Amino acid sequence: MVPSNVPNAVPDLPVAVLRSIRRLTNRRGRDVAGTFLAEGPQAVREALALGDVVQEVVLGDSLKHADLLAGTDVPQWRASDQQMRQLSDTVTPQGIIAVCRQLSHDLASLGDVRLVVICAQVRDPGNAGTIIRCADAFGVDAVILTQGSVELHNPKTVRSSVGSMFHLPIVTGVTLADAVAFCRDRGLQVLAADSDGAELDLMAADGGLSGPTAWIMGNEAWGLPAEDAALSDQVVSVPMWGAAESLNLSTAAAVCLYQSASCQRRNLIDPPSSAPMSSAAISSATTHSAVTKLEES
Repeated sequence: MVPSNVPNAVPDLPVAVLRSIRRLTNRRGRDVAGTFLAEGPQAVREALALGDVVQEVVLGDSLKHADLLAGTDVPQWRASDQQMRQLSDTVTPQGIIAVCRQLSHDLASLGDVRLVVICAQVRDPGNAGTIIRCADAFGVDAVILTQGSVELHNPKTVRSSVGSMFHLPIVTGVTLADAVAFCRDRGLQVLAADSDGAELDLMAADGGLSGPTAWIMGNEAWGLPAEDAALSDQVVSVPMWGAAESLNLSTAAAVCLYQSASCQRRNLIDPPSSAPMSSAAISSATTHSAVTKLEES
């Protein structure tokens, strides 16, 4: 039996095919087959948009997702609720799963880049996927997952990216040193996000984020070891003015990437005609303003 690409004639998923696809729920199976699973309408939609990534689709209800698959010639199978639960990585299956070929990029394949995020041994798949999603949202040109980072095709990484992993090049398996060297060769400054460094907002005000930049984001548990931070041009911190002890890694990455993207965009749209106000001047002006308000009150 072969899968159908006609919604009203979608055949039931055979046990042998179920068993083959189910192997993709673990890493060894994915590595052997060179494929992975993307679950949910958004992820499948973005995978289909690439044109040559989706190999087949498993549906819980062939009519429910007919519009999403209209015009495609991707083979389709109809699965029972029990079968969908065996393939799904979520408590409540989303009703559509695509078998996709693994995504593969290397440093040499990257074109012109102005904003890059390097995940240095980021182990949590939820964080990795969310960073990829943030990178996509803020127009980052590439994501690099260094050696020791979570597998790109881990189901939770795929799910947390919400389809963004299909929008931008993601390089995996390189050393941090090679990633940094690549970025420097392309003319990017390299900044390391850590709790003890120059304050992000003041650096942005100084014009320090308006040029091409690569951000190094460290491990969730131990951050950036001193030897890794030393590879950067500067360590930068996200200042916090509330009572929170720290920020989640993906939240800190979102703040850094948004700030850099905003500065680069502003610089391209309206290049500065004069030197930016220094952080010392900003600090002085802020203090003066606060004193003035106190005196007025």
